[in-house]
Amino acid sequence: MRKDILRTIPSIDELVRGPGLKDACRAFSRALVTEAATVVIDAVRADMLSGRREALSEGELAAMIIDRLGSLTSPAMRRVINATGTVLHTNIGRALLAGEAVEAVALAARSYVNLEIDIATAERGERDSLVEGLLTRLTGAEAACVVNNNAAAVLLCLNTLGEGKEVIVSRGELIEIGGSFRLPEVIRKSGCVMREVGTTNRTHASDYANAVTQNTGALFKAHTSNYTVVGFTAEVGLKELVDIGREHNLPVVEDLGSGSLIDLTRYGLPAEPVVSDSIRAGAGLVTFSGDKLLGGPQAGIIVGEKRLVDMVRKNPLKRALRADKLTLAALEATLRLYLNQDSLANTLPTLRMLARPAAGLCRDTAWPQRPLQLRILKKARTRYPASFSQTTRPSSAGSTKTGSCSI
Repeated sequence: MRKDILRTIPSIDELVRGPGLKDACRAFSRALVTEAATVVIDAVRADMLSGRREALSEGELAAMIIDRLGSLTSPAMRRVINATGTVLHTNIGRALLAGEAVEAVALAARSYVNLEIDIATAERGERDSLVEGLLTRLTGAEAACVVNNNAAAVLLCLNTLGEGKEVIVSRGELIEIGGSFRLPEVIRKSGCVMREVGTTNRTHASDYANAVTQNTGALFKAHTSNYTVVGFTAEVGLKELVDIGREHNLPVVEDLGSGSLIDLTRYGLPAEPVVSDSIRAGAGLVTFSGDKLLGGPQAGIIVGEKRLVDMVRKNPLKRALRADKLTLAALEATLRLYLNQDSLANTLPTLRMLARPAAGLCRDTAWPQRPLQLRILKKARTRYPASFSQTTRPSSAGSTKTGSCSI
């Protein structure tokens, strides 16, 4: 009978005390080794009863337990080589931080810092003040605050201005981002009633104006960064939307998504909306990401009129969504790099990689520090991040082998 084979399995205590796990017990706690042994033995018993496994020696069982311990104690997050052709890839961490940002994070991680202390007065301060001055300087906004990502920024702004009220948005701007997160769902979770206007391909100023009621809380505009509608199309520009908002005394919230702080065309890149342009156009609040074109840590940045930003800060949800000290440290260091835009293409990794000519790709590629066989296969296309929709640029593709690993 299959149950007889179970008698060949030593007890958990025998295995843990045996020579095969002697070193493991020194390296890890006995409790952790026992836990791993229990999991392994339970799985082996089930396999034996089902006929998928025959008897195993004590040494083989010990090796399985050590493998289990290795998986438990090894970091889940590992360094990978970005061979996707996409510089800002969500699945592998988006923007790489500049050296200055990494140093700032390390300092904040190992030290007490003035996160919410006003050093000049020794009284409690506001954590957003660490970056607000830089953000207002770089965008021209009156005020700024930071939360943990751009979806949170949109949620917080809409909840602040339009909870229980209608928010008017063009049907052609109801985007879906990675992971099946859809803008309409974020709007509904904010407590607002979404009022769609226009059609998928054409929305006019009159669509917004005719939709305004006494229950309208805000006008909303989203940058469709990850797709392009072409052909018979029409959309309402931000300036025109602001005019409609002013006529009806309604704020305009714009979600720029990637949110570039500079004109990227000077680096030979496709044009992207610049945050300062939205502020000049009169948007009440503008939201954008910290870890996309800005090249910093994951963060949702809100800039705009002081009156509106102060309302956002007072919203109880702000505390639930606020950024931590490591994020703020990295963001401040990244923003400081923008004070010298002449050297930005060298100091900011994201911009350096996006603007790098194809001829320099092979020379600059950072491969693992071990012998490699590298062969350039063909000319290829580098995909810009979703910020640039379907735009690509000349690139190269290659293959390499190192030991038993091929790329």
